[in-house]
Amino acid sequence: MVVAIELDPRMVLELQRRFQGTPFSNRLKVIQGDVLKTDLPYFDICVANIPYQISSPLTFKLLNHQPSFRCAIIMFQREFAMRLVAQPGDTLYCRLSVNTQLYARVSHLLKVGKNNFRPPPKVDSSVVRIEPRKPRPQVNPKEWDGFIRICFIRKNKTLGSIFRIKNVLSMLEKNYKTLQALQQLQNGSSGSTNVEMDISGLGDSKEDQSMDLDDGTDNEMEVEDGDADGEASEFKQKVLAVLKEKDYSEKRSSKLSQEEFLHLLSQFNMAGIHFS
Repeated sequence: MVVAIELDPRMVLELQRRFQGTPFSNRLKVIQGDVLKTDLPYFDICVANIPYQISSPLTFKLLNHQPSFRCAIIMFQREFAMRLVAQPGDTLYCRLSVNTQLYARVSHLLKVGKNNFRPPPKVDSSVVRIEPRKPRPQVNPKEWDGFIRICFIRKNKTLGSIFRIKNVLSMLEKNYKTLQALQQLQNGSSGSTNVEMDISGLGDSKEDQSMDLDDGTDNEMEVEDGDADGEASEFKQKVLAVLKEKDYSEKRSSKLSQEEFLHLLSQFNMAGIHFS
């Protein structure tokens, strides 16, 4: 059984015309609509040549789909594909690499040059295999995304430098105090809270469509906490103490493995520091 999702009504009609009256007509279901807005039916394998502007949101929509599928074979713009498969230390290693590889094994299958198309596009392409990890990692997606966003503010700066940024410390301290207040209110409650596991939002950012390499420039997020009174705040000391373990303060996001990111996040959480 093949389910095809097509936005262009002319293509839908052409597909139906080609298969009408053939032995395969009852094995093809065509859904007309935007794939990003369509509730996907059950499927085992996804094969697609997609509009490149939906690469990131579609990838995470697929990874969020339940029950999980076996694999997806998708053609992406070359640069996007290389970021999906990038490893720690690679120039293109970024938030997209880390977020995707947390939930799936990603491998590059083949290059497709622009001259293979008529008319030729302006960019080259690559075909990528995506295999969801089973079982899915039990990580709070919002917490994970907040943490990774901070780590990749400037991926080639040390984590010690990033977590000294005034705005970062301010945001984390606000989260810390809010959580403490909530815990006091809920003290003695035996109720449990279900973790929201929707990961589709990880692919909504326009940042995933651009080459967000560290260009060394500064912005307002780069202003570091100068400790005007000459002494570091108690909360800042708590943050830096977490980073001191295994010398995380001297490491860079561009070189951290998936396991190191997960370990560092767990250490922050154990210290009561959260990112969502």
